[in-house]
Amino acid sequence: MQSTTPTLSRKGKDLPESPIRKLVQFAVQAKARGTHVFHLNIGQPDVASPKEAIDAVQKSELDLLAYGPSEGTLGFRQSLCSYYSKNKIDVNPQDIIVTAGASEAISFTLSCICDVDDEVIIPEPFYANYNGFAAASNIKVVPVHSLFEEQFRLPSIASIEAKITTKTKAILICNPCNPTGYLYKQEEVEALGELALKHNIFLIADEVYREFIHDDVTEFYSVLQSERLKDHAIMIDSVSKRYSLCGARIGCIVSKNKALIATALKFAHVRLSPATYSLLASEAAINSDASYLLAVKKKYTARKNILMTALEQIDGVKVSDPRGAFYCIVELPVDDAEVFSKWLLTDFSDENETVMFAPAAGFYSTPGYGKKQIRIGFVLNEKDLLRSASILEKALQAYSN
Repeated sequence: MQSTTPTLSRKGKDLPESPIRKLVQFAVQAKARGTHVFHLNIGQPDVASPKEAIDAVQKSELDLLAYGPSEGTLGFRQSLCSYYSKNKIDVNPQDIIVTAGASEAISFTLSCICDVDDEVIIPEPFYANYNGFAAASNIKVVPVHSLFEEQFRLPSIASIEAKITTKTKAILICNPCNPTGYLYKQEEVEALGELALKHNIFLIADEVYREFIHDDVTEFYSVLQSERLKDHAIMIDSVSKRYSLCGARIGCIVSKNKALIATALKFAHVRLSPATYSLLASEAAINSDASYLLAVKKKYTARKNILMTALEQIDGVKVSDPRGAFYCIVELPVDDAEVFSKWLLTDFSDENETVMFAPAAGFYSTPGYGKKQIRIGFVLNEKDLLRSASILEKALQAYSN
């Protein structure tokens, strides 16, 4: 009797690989050979979480991990409101649905506003998992290309409006942007908001890197600061990067659109509730001393400056200058940055050390774009960043030979 294998879904087979994690197997093999790998491929900070967050879990006297509210505990949502108020964002707990990280928040949001084959416009390059979330929901990403030579500034409003069709449900931005570090100005957010109002679509802003702006004069402008956009604006947020709580997986959807929040709550009901210990840690982090965030912001800016200087000294390397977040896009003098990034893990080491990057092509939706680029996260300490830049320089020399 001939054996057969059950077929998998086309959606699953077509789901794009993560450029952030697709080379992990080669990093594992490198480590098994005894090679130390500097991980600049993933936004996992080496900065300690607030002590209050860790203490909240360790000192918890819970004797039962029961289900919590699907929308997140009232105490946590009230703490979020207090935090947002300090950032000129006026919301109440009923405007918030707590999610398993920003990832679930984006997934819920797309499911709330889109049907199969609907479209979402996103300036590219963009956070690679937007492609995955859209594919999982059978939604089409419509990219609008931003240029490395222009520091990835927002494409013209006219070029964005030209992409709007009857299938368009939203414009999605990440502000400050992962992977480019581009920081949207108030007038740019407002111009996108006017498009949303004109065409009666949503403006979604992923604002998880809000605190990380690398100058002392620019003030962050949130999509929720506009009263005119109250029914059209959706903010995605997370404690992961801000408080180095990536493993807690706590994020949220915030919107004044009551119908959207009611719909998102139905999706939250399906997955039951956020994790109890993660909420404890996250609420404690939000209520921790303000000096924590000030110190972390200063640390990332110092790292950015050191890394930019080191990379700019490498022959043939071009660097975009991020104004926010903790990533930059780097153009390399190679034909294929993914092949080179894999080679770094399989065939190269310097003093038994190598470095792992995220090939930038995976942050584009348009085939062929970003082929010579990598995304670097300046998430390691300054010494390790300088060493990583040194390894990159030596690797490029060896690779060209």
